[in-house]
Amino acid sequence: MPNVTLVVNGGIAAYKACEVLRGLQKAGCDVRVTMTEDATRFVGEATFRALTHHEVVTSLYGNASTDIPHIELADFADLVLVVPATGNFVAKMALGIADDAASTTLLAAHSTVLVAPAMNVNMWRNPATQQNVRTLLSRGVEFVMPDSGELACGYVGEGKLASVEDIVSRALALLGLATEGSPLTGKHVLVTAGPTHEAIDPVRYIANASTGKMGFAIAREAARRGARVTLVAGPCELPTPAGVDRVDVVSAWQMHDAALSSFYDADVAICAAAVADYTPAEPADHKLKKAHEHLDSIRLVETADILAELSAAKGARKVVGFAAETHDLMANAQAKLARKGCDMIVANDVSRADSTFGSDTDRVAFVYADHVEQLDTLPLASVASELLDRVGALLEAGT
Repeated sequence: MPNVTLVVNGGIAAYKACEVLRGLQKAGCDVRVTMTEDATRFVGEATFRALTHHEVVTSLYGNASTDIPHIELADFADLVLVVPATGNFVAKMALGIADDAASTTLLAAHSTVLVAPAMNVNMWRNPATQQNVRTLLSRGVEFVMPDSGELACGYVGEGKLASVEDIVSRALALLGLATEGSPLTGKHVLVTAGPTHEAIDPVRYIANASTGKMGFAIAREAARRGARVTLVAGPCELPTPAGVDRVDVVSAWQMHDAALSSFYDADVAICAAAVADYTPAEPADHKLKKAHEHLDSIRLVETADILAELSAAKGARKVVGFAAETHDLMANAQAKLARKGCDMIVANDVSRADSTFGSDTDRVAFVYADHVEQLDTLPLASVASELLDRVGALLEAGT
């Protein structure tokens, strides 16, 4: 039975921690709780005691079962989950401050830590908070990033606690617990993600605005569903999802070679990367100097068509492509589906603020040969889930 230490902070979203706890228990986890003093003002410790049948730790002192609760909670945990994480608590984690039972437990933790922040949009956007998040990510701390929407304070924007379903799913993925009965269980899924960089010289390159967020979300969800996942990632600053085999590449040709190699024994390829269509024909082997090496033009050559090559070689396997468009979305996506020969195209209008590169949401349509399914704007994790539902259906249908 997996063990989870749940760390509850003070904030209006604290009541959601109860739902997260129940979701983990339904998946077979044993959950124990530590709370900050502020958290007890939103949800009483008696609630968590009744749900877990364990003592709830709110202080380093006076605990009936142990004199060192923070060490016992840290040693108990296969996963430490912070829900919700306030801006103050994220800052304390980044600085290693341990001045209460909850923060001391985090400092003693030696298993995977997953953090679900929730706060006012301006607090979330504050450069100090963003730097603290980057610091924790660099140390291997996992995050379920907040959603955008109407906040309890009346503001609208990012900072809303991620959905209970997304938090529980991410926690279970980190614990290695796949969704039971998923058609992806035991399958090998290849995912490409991010941009490619096409060198002009050793320090300059041609690229696009892709961040890799969508591809990484797909890889994470596929692993949660029990798939063996190979993630071929272009240059992007995102942590590797738990249970995913990551192959880092830079150029379109490197992505081509890695994708074709990984597809050899794959069951599904999901090509979410924004691969450059052109690359400089003669990249310089040294930094070009403007003073005496004028770059009046760059001769370009086409790169390999990864999606078309995978589709041509797929046989009974399934291949899904992406179409990022700024106009005539459906027409361009349907034309791409026919031209490439893949099983489905995920079409998104990147001219929309809620569906552009770098957004934490996406508004996509699933384009098949005979019909189109349009989704509402959803968080990336939800888009990944919807997409993999369709991929699973393709696998089960065998067509």
